[in-house]
Amino acid sequence: MENEKLIQNETEEATASADVTVTPEDNEPHEKNLKLMSPMQMVLRRFFRSKLSIIGLVMIVSLFLFCWVGPLFYNQWDPSSADYSARVEHTPIKELVNADGLGFAQIIETEKIGEVKAKPSAEHPLGTDETGYDVLARLMSGGKISLTISFMAVFIITILGVIFGGIAGYFGGAVDTVIMRICDILMCLPGFPILLILGTILDAPEYGIDQQYKIYYLMGFLTLISWSGTARLVRGQILSLREQEYMVAAEAMGYSTGRKIFKHLIPNVMPQLIVSMTMSLGSMILYEASLSFLGMGAPAKYAAWGTMIQAATKTDILTNHFNIWGPPGLCIIIAVLGFNFVGDGLRDALDPKMRR
Repeated sequence: MENEKLIQNETEEATASADVTVTPEDNEPHEKNLKLMSPMQMVLRRFFRSKLSIIGLVMIVSLFLFCWVGPLFYNQWDPSSADYSARVEHTPIKELVNADGLGFAQIIETEKIGEVKAKPSAEHPLGTDETGYDVLARLMSGGKISLTISFMAVFIITILGVIFGGIAGYFGGAVDTVIMRICDILMCLPGFPILLILGTILDAPEYGIDQQYKIYYLMGFLTLISWSGTARLVRGQILSLREQEYMVAAEAMGYSTGRKIFKHLIPNVMPQLIVSMTMSLGSMILYEASLSFLGMGAPAKYAAWGTMIQAATKTDILTNHFNIWGPPGLCIIIAVLGFNFVGDGLRDALDPKMRR
C-alpha cells in the first residue's frame, strides 16, 4: 500500500509540473485521460490566470476601441475637413506704424470653432477647450497620434536591436566589440535634451518642416539612439544559445549564417523581445506626451494627448477647467499602466519556472 501511494503521489507531481490535466478514474491515472498542452497553451493559461494581466489587456483594448472605433460614432471635430478654413475668424486689431511711417492694420487668425471652455453637456460630454474644440473628439484623435507614434518607434527600435544584437552575438570578436562600443556611446547620450535641441532646429523656417510631422521626426531620431538596450538583450541571449546542440546540428548541416541567426536563434529570443517591446511602449508614450507638452509635438489643431495637457500651463484652465486637461492625462496613465501590466504578465507567463 505504501508503495502504491508513493507511486501515485509521484505521478500527480509529475503531471502538475508538466501542466497536464488528469481525470482520475478509480483513483488511478490512465493514459487516455491525460491532456497534453502545447507551449502556447501553457503560456496563455498562465497569462490569463493573472488578474493584473487581464486588467492591463482590458485597458489597452478599451483605449484602441475608444480611439479608432469611437470617431465612427462621435466626431465633432476634424481639422482636415474642407470647411476648416471657413471656420477661422479674422480679427483686425489696432493700427500699427511700420519703419517708413506708413500705417497698416495687423490681422490675426483665431481658430474659434464654437463656445470656448464650455462645461460638459449633452452636446459636448467633456466640454470644449479654449479654442472651442470638442474635448472628447480631440481625445480620440489625439490617441491615434500618440499610440501610432509609440508603436512605430518601438517596432523600429526592436528591428534595429535584433539586427545589430544578432550580428554581435553570433560573430563575436571584433564585430562584437565595435557594435558594443557603439551601444555604449548611444547609452551615454542625453536623449531628452538632444530632442529639445533638435525640435528647436526643426522650427527654423529655412528647413521648411511641416509642423504637423515634427513629432514624427523627433521620435524617429529617438529610435536611432534607443536601440542599444534591445541589442544588448539579443546579444546576451544569442551568446548563450549559439553553443546549444541544435546550433551544432545546424552548423553540421551547412546552413547559412542568416538562416542560423534569423531562423534558429532569433525565434528563441522572441519571448524576451515581446516583453521588452511591451514595457517600452509605456516609455514611448511618456516621451511623446512630454515632447508635446513642451510644444515640440503636433500643433494644437492636430491634437495629441501631450498637446492637450499643455493647456494646463494656464492658471485659469488648471484651476477651473479640469475637463480640458484631466481626460488626456488619465488616458496616458491608462495606456502606460496597461502596457506595463501586460508586460509583467507576459514576463511571468513566458518564464517556464513560474507556476501559479
